[in-house]
Amino acid sequence: MNQNLINHLISIVGEANILHSGAEKERFTHIWKTDIPLEAIAVVFPTSTQEVSEIMKHCHSVQQEVIIHGGLTNLIGGTETQASQLVLALDKMNSIEEVDEQSRTITAQAGAILENLIDTAQEKQLLLPMSFGAKGSAQIGGVVSTNAGGLRVFRYGMTRQMVLGVEAVLPNGTIISSLKKIIKDNSGYDLKQLFIGSEGTLGIITKVILRLSEAPTSRSSAIVGIQNYEQVIGLLKFLEKNLAGMLSGFELMWQSTYKAMTSENSHLIPPLSQEYPYYVFVESLGTKPAEDYSRLEDLIGEALETELIQDAVMAQSERELHSIWQIREDVSVLAAQANFDQHFDISIPIPLIGKMVDDAVEALEKLPFVSCVFPFGHVADGNIHFIIGKKENNTAIIKSINDIIYQPLKAVGGSVSAEHGIGLHKKEYLSFCRSEAEIELMKTLKETFDPLHILNPRKILSIE
Repeated sequence: MNQNLINHLISIVGEANILHSGAEKERFTHIWKTDIPLEAIAVVFPTSTQEVSEIMKHCHSVQQEVIIHGGLTNLIGGTETQASQLVLALDKMNSIEEVDEQSRTITAQAGAILENLIDTAQEKQLLLPMSFGAKGSAQIGGVVSTNAGGLRVFRYGMTRQMVLGVEAVLPNGTIISSLKKIIKDNSGYDLKQLFIGSEGTLGIITKVILRLSEAPTSRSSAIVGIQNYEQVIGLLKFLEKNLAGMLSGFELMWQSTYKAMTSENSHLIPPLSQEYPYYVFVESLGTKPAEDYSRLEDLIGEALETELIQDAVMAQSERELHSIWQIREDVSVLAAQANFDQHFDISIPIPLIGKMVDDAVEALEKLPFVSCVFPFGHVADGNIHFIIGKKENNTAIIKSINDIIYQPLKAVGGSVSAEHGIGLHKKEYLSFCRSEAEIELMKTLKETFDPLHILNPRKILSIE
């Protein structure tokens, strides 16, 4: 059976574009776990949408389960595999086909690396505002499939807001093409939205058209030290009101996290002392460098005078700006200090973040097997992350920590996943943020698109 499948795949993509007979173990399932060999029948690398279609037609005919691989940066088990499954990797479908300066769009195959798209747009003085730590590895198909967020969501929106067109292949091989550059299109159901955020369970995204913005010509930043969470909210409102749409970054880091990021063992230098309970990273994008810098500087000065904040440092150069934001973005520094690390990505109503995070940290630190707790996140859009280190690890420990983080979300209308998706690891908690009726409708969609359950099976939902 496996050899027949491999032979058929070779006939579609050629011997050079498939790993099998042990060679598949050269690959891995996550960018952070390259020491764990892949378990799969084979890894196939299509080079076109038509090849993806032919692969899926055959897999559908023999009921072969297929797992989609993009940049392997996900954090929820979305790319985990079994030995009986086939991996379809989009690495070789990486062409950036067009930047349309008039319509302000960029068209790319699903395997194109996000950072390459950002740089290509920048060459045309255009902005693709997606910004997160994994941009150098993440593929745009995976970014769209998981509806990724990042550092500029509250100004520019999630990935969904930037997608104008999608091409996708259904589990039976049918090609759905909705590759339009227009912003307004109310001609019936917006089918592309079904694939955005569906984590490859309904179809394989093969090409996208993304909306770009005019690139800002100024970027001003500051890091501020704050005494309490009420001041954090106050500062957010103050800056939003007075920057008139220019505020593009407002990131929060708790003291424990800041200390870990700027410890003696870290390569990162603290721009502020480590004495404050909260640290906020501020970014303003505009078009008049000197004027925009002065504007943010004046506002930070006013916040200091009114004791809305307790300390602040403005970035005086591009190098200083980079250094400040590296403290927020280089989460590998935290992961290196957190053995058996568990990552969380949750949404909380903004007014409740301070108390709920404090309560979670207090509960976690009482557990004898927890060694460290690092909270941080995109507070302006209610998205908080935790990296939690442990002295040991097992299923019971993982569940104990999950319950502390996830259980309180039900009562406040929060979400167990703000931007990373559900995958395998969060399935049992989906009901914490989705009603029974919503989940049943999700199952109906899955059954309609993939009645044989061959595409990213058991991801997001379990359907018996």
